[in-house]
Amino acid sequence: GTMKRFRRHGHESQRDKHKQDLYQFNKTVEHGFPHQPSALGFSPSLELLAIGTRSGAIKLYGAPGVEFMGLHDENAAVTQVHFLPNQVELVTLLDDNSLHMWTLRAHTGMSELLEIGRFTLSGPPGFIGMVLCKSFTCLRRLLQLHFVIADLFTATFSRIPEDYVGRRNLECVETLHENPLNPRQVLIGYSRGLMVLWDLDRQCPIQHFLGTQQLESVWWMEDGGNILSSHSDGSYCQWTVTGEDPQTEPEKQETPYGSFPCKAISKVIQLPSKQGPPFLIFSGGMPRASYGDRHCISVIHSKTHEALDFTSRIIDFFVICEPSALVVLVEEELVVVDLQTEGWPVIQTPYLVPLHCSAITCSHHVSSIPLKLWERVQAVGAQQNTHYSKKPWPINGGQNLAPDPPQRDLLLTGHEDGTVRFWDASGVCLYPMYKLSTAGVFLTDADPNDNMNQGSEGEWPPFRKVGCFDPYSDDPRLGIQKIHLCKYSGYLTVAGTAGQILVLELNDEAAEQTVEATVVDLLQGQEGFRWKGQACLDVREEPVLFPPGFQPCALVQCQPPAVVTAIALHSEWKLVAFGTSHGFGLYDYHQRNKILVKCTLNPSDQMALEGPLSRVKSIKKSLRQSFRRIRRSRVSMRKHHTNNTAKLQEINARLEAEALQEMELAPVQRKIEARSSDDSFTGLVRTLYFADTFVSDSSHSTPSLWAGTNGGAVFAHVLRVPSLERRAEDPVVAHAAKEIQLMHRAPVVGLVVLDGKGAPLPEPLEVAHDLARSPEMHGSHHLLVVSEEQLKLFTLPKVSSKSKLKLTAVDGSRVRRVGVAWFGSRTDEQLESSLVVLTNQGELHVISLPSIKMIVHYPCIRREDVSGIASCVFTKYGQGFYLMSPSEFERFSLSTRWVVEPRCLVEAPLQMRPKNPSSPVHRDQPDGVATEHRCVCSCVIVQNPLFLSCC
Repeated sequence: GTMKRFRRHGHESQRDKHKQDLYQFNKTVEHGFPHQPSALGFSPSLELLAIGTRSGAIKLYGAPGVEFMGLHDENAAVTQVHFLPNQVELVTLLDDNSLHMWTLRAHTGMSELLEIGRFTLSGPPGFIGMVLCKSFTCLRRLLQLHFVIADLFTATFSRIPEDYVGRRNLECVETLHENPLNPRQVLIGYSRGLMVLWDLDRQCPIQHFLGTQQLESVWWMEDGGNILSSHSDGSYCQWTVTGEDPQTEPEKQETPYGSFPCKAISKVIQLPSKQGPPFLIFSGGMPRASYGDRHCISVIHSKTHEALDFTSRIIDFFVICEPSALVVLVEEELVVVDLQTEGWPVIQTPYLVPLHCSAITCSHHVSSIPLKLWERVQAVGAQQNTHYSKKPWPINGGQNLAPDPPQRDLLLTGHEDGTVRFWDASGVCLYPMYKLSTAGVFLTDADPNDNMNQGSEGEWPPFRKVGCFDPYSDDPRLGIQKIHLCKYSGYLTVAGTAGQILVLELNDEAAEQTVEATVVDLLQGQEGFRWKGQACLDVREEPVLFPPGFQPCALVQCQPPAVVTAIALHSEWKLVAFGTSHGFGLYDYHQRNKILVKCTLNPSDQMALEGPLSRVKSIKKSLRQSFRRIRRSRVSMRKHHTNNTAKLQEINARLEAEALQEMELAPVQRKIEARSSDDSFTGLVRTLYFADTFVSDSSHSTPSLWAGTNGGAVFAHVLRVPSLERRAEDPVVAHAAKEIQLMHRAPVVGLVVLDGKGAPLPEPLEVAHDLARSPEMHGSHHLLVVSEEQLKLFTLPKVSSKSKLKLTAVDGSRVRRVGVAWFGSRTDEQLESSLVVLTNQGELHVISLPSIKMIVHYPCIRREDVSGIASCVFTKYGQGFYLMSPSEFERFSLSTRWVVEPRCLVEAPLQMRPKNPSSPVHRDQPDGVATEHRCVCSCVIVQNPLFLSCC
């Protein structure tokens, strides 16, 4: 009781209120393409698209910005998704035989996706087909039934020839479809090939269709009098509903890609067009021997015939009515084809873009892009996209109620194939703006067969490659490892896997130029060491025509050509700093010469010298993971005609890059203790930082470069940068000024200089553009060194320790990512800076500056998700992104003021029910996956054909 009087209630509550005003953790939106999609659904009445995944996620998309996400409790694959007609409900079927009902319920003026019911069906998992029925009344009625349809089989066996019945059993029910003009008639199709038209009212068969090939799918034509069936031998048949029973021969049978054996046509549809003949669209059917590994959907209309050749396995497709667009979900992307424009071009998707067209290797976020730079990037991006259809996005359900983004943000992703992609990250939709390729600078082992499946005149089948997913890299050394963009000057620097650093400048016109490399030897002539890693990339000697966009103005090549682990760009001083596992250097891209080279190697750093494929225990796990990834990535790819030596070189090069990256990032569970100086990779440069601060004395500030290493060392160099008038003639000079060795030798992952008021120094050119106040140069500056194990504040220029914060404890927590962010409340304009830290436990910490005290912390990423933690990138205003799968970014916010999340409303359409259910005019538009003629699941068929088991 005596302790109570010492508590300062007012102070504590005031501090808690301040925390609540500024900090709040939310996972806000998932950007990109769903990992391992397994089912597709579409509602024509709501204009909503649904995708289910193998991990049990269900995602809905409408107009850009209208997005919903749900997750089944069961960790089972979603096998089917069906919307109820003219309502805001949908049903999902999982491969564990469970049915789930979902609704879009309005709450405080916005819709949310909620699960409102579930039912587990009897029968073996995975053997369920769904009845597609047209009316909700029919659905309700069928849900109440549970009966044996013995009458069907008595009638069936008495009315079809004995030799047909005797060949083999009917096998399982493959599909059920209503007559589009009469919902009381259902077509039941069996795997064996038999189809039965069943009258629901009279409980008897109307007609039998005696197919002889294994049945894959059926399709009712618009007139209700004709049926298409597709089969396992690559054929499709047309049958006429005549009432004459049984029908032993189809009206028409075609094998589009015969006469050699063909693969199954898994789905076929035919739709009338306003002008001219109908559209026939089917998946599969390719000649088995020649093109059996192709993923194709064929579209035939009048004299136009194309085999759309996709980059990965086809999950499902549907057509938006008229028909105006073909929507295809494949394993790695969503492709929408404009069927109304000549040439059937692809429509650019505003969401669901496959971020992983080539595997993502790094990310970089830039906030508040100036309008001039934004418009220039938009313009060069538009020039790249002339091959896309001019038609607007055809799926426009729901209302996007989110306010316009307060600023323009860019997310830049680096990829394994040497590309850098610019994404509009301002709002809910991560939209592609521009793609930069660095491969043109170098001579690469490009496969001459890369364009082998571009259709040529007279080719059969008439292939056309569609989609952008391409996991192949001409050369894994092209992989981008680090990116830095200066939004004020438009300079961009990218660094790669083989020690290459490119400085690029934005140019609105195409330009032809030669790029010369400046070689920097980071070993500084040390003898007795032999680099056993990859060779550097060869630079093209002849001039290269670079398209409008970012074009190279300087190239630095590190020797040995190890992975670039850190870069920093100072566009005001026109300097770029770079680091590898061997040391760091400084390059003047204005005068195109090297200023500084510093070797950071410890003589015992044999692994760094020989390359990361040395056989040491610490990377065995990384190598195993890498091999598994390589094997997985090759499963669905086309065959490369390269010899074994080339394949081995490619695998080794990729392993080398990944092993280094994972060694650097894999979590280590142990107590915090001093690390010995002979640990591997102690010289690896983890962070580089430019600062105008007090290094030599406390009265004169000077430009400086700071570097932190894996062995807990910090090196500071003073720079003499000539005045603007003399910048082109006088050289930049650098000399060593300070060196700090942390006692515990933990890797240095971040460096920040705080000004006289305790605020981080502004970015280069930020003050010149009136977007930040000038740093306070009167009080004393401080250097904040963030290591994996603690934060330590040093006074400048004396570099004496002032205070520290230990983040780690016995649980083995390690700092993995660090960034400076600005926070503010929703009501107050004032901003304050804090440090944001992510640990290898997946926890986020916000730490005050300059007092370096813990303010709040939140769990964010599972500690087992090493790649998610490694991929995390912070924004300047308290948000962040990390890869939740190879193709999806999870976006989160720590700020109450800056939150980007979907805010949308979906309302049920007006009920437009026909008076006469058999009338073809003004009929309901049932909602289903294939087109507007298919709708919701109502009951299920288990494998035994004698039982109709309704839920």
